[in-house]
Amino acid sequence: MQNTVMPTHRAARIGLWLLPAYGILLGLGTLTHQPPIEEFDAYARYITTDVFLVSHLGASIFGAALAVLGVVAVTAYLVPGRAGRLAIAGLVLTTIANIYLSAAFGSAAFVQPGIGRAHLAGVPGMPALNADTAYGPALGVTAFSATLLFVVAAIVLGIAIARTHRRLRAVGVAYAVLLPLFAISGFLLPVLQSAAGLAVAIATAVLAVQLPRTLDSASSSLD
Repeated sequence: MQNTVMPTHRAARIGLWLLPAYGILLGLGTLTHQPPIEEFDAYARYITTDVFLVSHLGASIFGAALAVLGVVAVTAYLVPGRAGRLAIAGLVLTTIANIYLSAAFGSAAFVQPGIGRAHLAGVPGMPALNADTAYGPALGVTAFSATLLFVVAAIVLGIAIARTHRRLRAVGVAYAVLLPLFAISGFLLPVLQSAAGLAVAIATAVLAVQLPRTLDSASSSLD
C-alpha cells in the first residue's frame, strides 16, 4: 500500500507549487496593458508586439493550465477532510472557468494581431471589424461569464481551504480574496492587477508549505 500512496502524495506536494508559478505568470503577464480601443493606432501597435502574444500564450493560457493542475493538487489534500465536497466543487468550477477563459485569450492572441497589422498597413474598416470579432457579443459574454465563474471558483476553494483546519484559515481567506481581486482589478483598476497577481503567488506559496505540514501533522496526532 505504501508504494502506491507515496508517489501520489509526492505528486500532489509538487503540484501545489504550480499555483505560485501561476501567480507569478499573472503578475508578469499584466505588467503592461493594451491602450483603449478608442486610441486605435496605439492599440494596433500594442497588439502586434511580441509582449502581447507571449503574455496571452504564456501567462494567460499556459498559466490557466498550471492553475487547474495546482487546484487538483490542493483538492487531493482536501478531499479526505470535512471540506472535501466543497473542494471538489471549487476544482470543477476552476476547471470550467479556466477553459472558457483560455478560449477568450486564444481569440485575442490569434485574432487581434492580424487586425492590428492590417490597420497599420492601411487597410480600412479595421476598428469596426475588431468590434465585431475580437470584441464581439459572443466573446464578451464568454469572457464575462467565465470571469464571474473564476471569481466564484476562487471563493469556493478558498472557503474549503479555510474550513479544513484553523491553521489554514488565513491562507484560505487570502486565496478567496486575492484571485477575485486580480480578476476584478483588470476591469476596474488595471494598475493594481500585476501586484494582485504577485500577491497570489505569495499566498499560494504559503499554502504550498502550510497545507502538507498542517494535514500531515493532524494525521500524525490522530495516529
